[in-house]
Amino acid sequence: MHRHDSLVTLQAHILEQQSRFPQASGTLSWVLSALSISAKIIANHVRRARLDDVLGSVGNENIQGEQQQKLDVIANEVLLRTLGKREGVAVVASEENEEPVMLRQVGDGKYCVLFDPLDGSSNLDVCGGVGTIFSILRYDNPAHSENGWLQAGAKQVAAGYVLYGSSTVLVMSIGMGVDMFVLDPAIGAFVRVAEQLQIPQHNKSYSLNEGNRLTFPIGYNRYLDWAQANGYSSRYVGAMVADIHRILLKGGVFMYPPTKKAPHGKLRLMYEANPMAMLIEQAGGKAMASPDQRILDVNPTAIHQRVPVIMGSAAEVDHVLIHLTTQG
Repeated sequence: MHRHDSLVTLQAHILEQQSRFPQASGTLSWVLSALSISAKIIANHVRRARLDDVLGSVGNENIQGEQQQKLDVIANEVLLRTLGKREGVAVVASEENEEPVMLRQVGDGKYCVLFDPLDGSSNLDVCGGVGTIFSILRYDNPAHSENGWLQAGAKQVAAGYVLYGSSTVLVMSIGMGVDMFVLDPAIGAFVRVAEQLQIPQHNKSYSLNEGNRLTFPIGYNRYLDWAQANGYSSRYVGAMVADIHRILLKGGVFMYPPTKKAPHGKLRLMYEANPMAMLIEQAGGKAMASPDQRILDVNPTAIHQRVPVIMGSAAEVDHVLIHLTTQG
């Protein structure tokens, strides 16, 4: 991880990256700019949630069958509105909506932006960490069908997340490593604080909801028995953004196994697993759906498809995979 003494804003960083590709149209830069604007607006809503009385449920379930929080709806509307103004965005797809929204004719270098507007929103009532996750796919391949957004994660051109915690942190990759920015409220801009993040290869910690342990496949329980016998600590926030952010900086492994209630896993491939897998791999880590399949190689068949998740430090992920494949 390399730090700079000079102040570099997200906008300057994007232009700096764009300058490496003289043939680039700059369209992706505009999409990333829209996401950063959305993050600032959502951060303000999160910070004022108690004062503005926007905590709690709206009384409806989203397409996932989960109770929508008031700020889920607000964050979703902010992203849809801001991205909708960018000519380079052809399609937006949200975890909160049943179907993707076609904004413009595809082609001409257009992009599809998928997002989870407010991951971990149930933490809001107790002032816990929440975040936004985004994935960007190119949508200009004439071979694509009308469901052209159903692409494997390996085809992502950019991915990232925003963590609304003690500070507002934006972490992203455009396929050339992982960079981190923090929102400086004094100037109203995201400032680069680290480049080329590398996840530590070892950390004796794991992150998962052990409340579901009785319905985990046996291999996960073998791993937990081994980890606890070898001095591992449990670290679980209950918001994927917060858990992955800690692992990206400190190392360890994050898991969401299949369970009796969610036999295919709970996390969404397109909105959560793919973008986080891109970040983890770009930082030198490992992201697997099963012992023999990378998350980024999973070919999606539905926009809200779910997938098991094992990601983090390469060595720590391997410890899990060994126990998943051990017989007896």
